[in-house]
Amino acid sequence: MNQDSPSEEVLLARIDRKRLPRHIAIVMDGNGRWAKRRGLPRQVGHRAGVNTVREIVRASGELGLETLTLFAFSTENWKRPQWEVNALMRLLVQTVRSEVKEINRSNVRITVSGRWDELPDATREAIGYAIEQTAGNSGLRLNLALNYGGRRELIEAAQRISRDVLDGKFPPEAIDENLFEKYLQTAGLLDPDLFIRTSGEMRISNFLLYQLAYTEIVVSPVYWPDFSRQHFYEAILDYQLRERRFGLTGDQVRHSS
Repeated sequence: MNQDSPSEEVLLARIDRKRLPRHIAIVMDGNGRWAKRRGLPRQVGHRAGVNTVREIVRASGELGLETLTLFAFSTENWKRPQWEVNALMRLLVQTVRSEVKEINRSNVRITVSGRWDELPDATREAIGYAIEQTAGNSGLRLNLALNYGGRRELIEAAQRISRDVLDGKFPPEAIDENLFEKYLQTAGLLDPDLFIRTSGEMRISNFLLYQLAYTEIVVSPVYWPDFSRQHFYEAILDYQLRERRFGLTGDQVRHSS
């Protein structure tokens, strides 16, 4: 943040608590480049990114958001060098084990979207423990997208629906948005109101392809380890300036409100 930027307190005071996004989804990008700029190994950037996760989860809980989805590991990330994949899996285990007590105290519930059953045993066990320990919490829902890919999600949903049609559970004509969404890995979640991507990259990277249809998008040039509460609050304020039309005209939206 530059010196002319409003402080965290000023930004927080400007947020309209009655118009908060109910669900924010974030692509946490730029850890490796943050480290490279400092002449450090990529895994140092991933570790620095954990501190940002901690602060954004805290900020989300304090604001009273319903859901925060973080893109933690994609189906494409398996293509990275094996040492980096191994380091990410170890970091996931360490982070979940070290943070689960605070997450529990903060009344945060952990859920997962993605094929996390395909993760290494230690990672899967740590995630399963966190889900079990926080299952009864009623505050912020922290949804981790782990081994998640939007195209794969849609293909698998189509396969499962096809099998159920063939089994006679319902005819093809019964397939509508409500039914289709029950077959997605985000079943039970509201579509995101706000999508944030850090590091300035202008793409969604196979993330929530179906769910982002009418989501407001904010791209921050800041690498994830440097993404602060101030940046987070600025993104929410940007969202609150938007007019969400969902295919309607601006006049229609204003007359209906």
